[in-house]
Amino acid sequence: MKNIFRVLAIVVLFSSCQQQQKISFIDNGEVIDKYEMKMDIEERYKVRNEAFTKRMDSINRDFQVEVKAFQLASNKMSQKKAQEKYNELGQRNQQLTQQFQQDQQVLQQGFNKEIDSVVSKVKAFVTDYGKKNGYAFILGKNEAGSVMYGQESSDLTKIVIEALNAEYNAEEEEATEEK
Repeated sequence: MKNIFRVLAIVVLFSSCQQQQKISFIDNGEVIDKYEMKMDIEERYKVRNEAFTKRMDSINRDFQVEVKAFQLASNKMSQKKAQEKYNELGQRNQQLTQQFQQDQQVLQQGFNKEIDSVVSKVKAFVTDYGKKNGYAFILGKNEAGSVMYGQESSDLTKIVIEALNAEYNAEEEEATEEK
């Protein structure tokens, strides 16, 4: 009888060890921040934003020159003509401001859309990584505190970043070779 209990205890212990689920975590922010695809997108948009700012500054300088010219010439104009020109400049200023805001909004929306695709790609990659490597769970550590503590040995952040960047670089090389 004692042998049966020992065998049962060993079987229960063995089965509980075998059913232990593999759980790890990643630092979401670090993975996203160090993902080369995200860094490339940020660099592209930095260049686009600088070009936008230069264009906006140039148009604004030209407009300011026109305003100063009007201010100097307004003394020699009739009051009616000066008022018409003043109204015209006011409308143009409003149109330029609206155009700048729209262009900036389009730029921001494009950036947000590409960053959203980065987040989606990272989620899909982590899901695939977890399935391929036998994880029951891969938790996300973030500022909101969903993982308050995790052993360093359970931290997959660096491994995921390296694998994600390797995959991205391979895709980029393929795209470059196809061109």
